[in-house]
Amino acid sequence: MYGLKTESCFDSAHFLTDYFGKCENLHGHRWKIVVYLKQGELQKDGTMKDMVVDFGVFKKAVRALTEEFDHTFLIEEGSLMDKTMECLKEEGFKLTVLPFRTTSENLARYFADKLIDQGFPVSQVDCFETPLNCATYYVD
Repeated sequence: MYGLKTESCFDSAHFLTDYFGKCENLHGHRWKIVVYLKQGELQKDGTMKDMVVDFGVFKKAVRALTEEFDHTFLIEEGSLMDKTMECLKEEGFKLTVLPFRTTSENLARYFADKLIDQGFPVSQVDCFETPLNCATYYVD
């Protein structure tokens, strides 16, 4: 079995809906996403012969996804009033509306699903919201 790993970071703000504690308030993180690929055999042909995938291709895909979230306000769809959303847009804030609660667990799965959709053999994604706190999504 062969594996590759790369990581990327982004800064963004979020809050947790239906949560009673500090994280119910708007706050930010320096998120770190670590992606692991796993494959039984190396590729046999072309420019990626004897590789899982080219590191350049892998890094570029992960960084493109994290770049979409960099310096944005991550918002769970439906968690803010329409007038609040309109005011934030009018003020020029960059908003990323997601169809799930913006937990580390859900973000790890989001990144895994996006990379799998691009054809990467993802086995695991770690989502750090602090240097010491990490959620992991394992792909079956």
